[in-house]
Amino acid sequence: MASLYAYFRISKPSPERVPSSEEAGRYQSLRRRTFWGVTLAYCLFYVCRMTLGVVKQPLIDGGLFTAGQLGIISSALLIVYAVGKFMNGFLADYCNIRRFMAAGLLVSVAVNLSLGLLGLVQGWPSVLLFGLCTLLWGLNGWAQSMGAPPAVISLSRWFPLKERGTWYSILCASPYLGKAVSLTVTGIIVAAIGWQYGFLFSALAGLGGVALILFFVSDTPESRGLPSVQVLCNEPPREADAIPTRLLHKKVLRHYGVWVIALSSAFVYITQYGLSNWGVLFLQKGKDFSLQDAAWIIGLSEGFGIAGTVLAGWLSDKVFRGNRVMPVILSGGLCLAALALFLFTGGGYVLNVLYVSVFSIAIGVLYCIVAGLMALDIVPRKATGAALGIVGISSYLAAGLQDVVSGFLIQNAGFDFTGVAVFWLVSCAVATLLPVLNWKSMQRKVVEF
Repeated sequence: MASLYAYFRISKPSPERVPSSEEAGRYQSLRRRTFWGVTLAYCLFYVCRMTLGVVKQPLIDGGLFTAGQLGIISSALLIVYAVGKFMNGFLADYCNIRRFMAAGLLVSVAVNLSLGLLGLVQGWPSVLLFGLCTLLWGLNGWAQSMGAPPAVISLSRWFPLKERGTWYSILCASPYLGKAVSLTVTGIIVAAIGWQYGFLFSALAGLGGVALILFFVSDTPESRGLPSVQVLCNEPPREADAIPTRLLHKKVLRHYGVWVIALSSAFVYITQYGLSNWGVLFLQKGKDFSLQDAAWIIGLSEGFGIAGTVLAGWLSDKVFRGNRVMPVILSGGLCLAALALFLFTGGGYVLNVLYVSVFSIAIGVLYCIVAGLMALDIVPRKATGAALGIVGISSYLAAGLQDVVSGFLIQNAGFDFTGVAVFWLVSCAVATLLPVLNWKSMQRKVVEF
């Protein structure tokens, strides 16, 4: 246990110091490598997470699982992820982010590889197969929870506060890129040669992510012979910087604003994961699209989520000059309208791509601001992981509950999606209203730090 702690703990400052004349150039180079290494690797975390959403129809058609059983399997990842993100959010504040993140992705690779190989062996008893898949997908949830905390903490360790909003919005695009890759490329592979190979492709993509982390990511500026980011960027010290991390964690746990954001984010995730995890099946059963076309529609739309998250930073920092509320109002209204059109109107391929693309742009803005920037605004740098852990457990417990509720609503209605559509739309409305109505009081609570 002691050796495990020593391996994962935050890096000590390097005894070899970078000459002062080279500090600026080295800092820019290392932070750029770390940022893009973390961002691309986190994209590949999502490739290893989204496989099940693509292969649901082949599993149902093959008689392996019902929609309700698939909802339980999907929820295993999300519920374990929720608990893991809470615990790993607190742990990651103390950890070497490079080693911590790489270890999580490696376990996720092993799970996808195991499920692919498991599917190639025929004749499994249905109960045993259901149990194994649930257990393995739940393990994947824990591994996945080791991705987001170190990714966001890397911003706190390498970027000053005045730049964090813009860079965070770019980082938030990585899940959408990962979903787009998974839904399009995996969809083609599954349609061509079988669902088992979708898991094998995800495992291979995840290995690429592990390599990116190990070769590009650095833990802290100090571990590479540089001063802290505050010194490098002439950032004035905050009073909270002198408070021990453990005490800051206690303050975060008692902070009213963090819990409001956590609840708001929970409803964002119900809406977002409803479409991501069930959108392909909805298009197949509700609108008679083929697996490949359905996967491409949802996958292409996920790509527009990238534009949404980047747009969130620009809207918030440049257009509204730090005002987080106006982008939430605009994106929430647009999100509701686009989702309603997608769920309750017909249309062909192009029109459905348009609906879900607008939805993805809008939910991308909502996700980036509500589930990220608002939380980062009201907590100190050293408590970033703790705040995201609280937001994470709320968000992913809700997303896991969504999968179970959605699965049984769809199954019990005989693949009539009206009930589940109302569920997703109401969640979207609540996700918009909660932060808007509470933002002023949350900002006032910042002084408690």
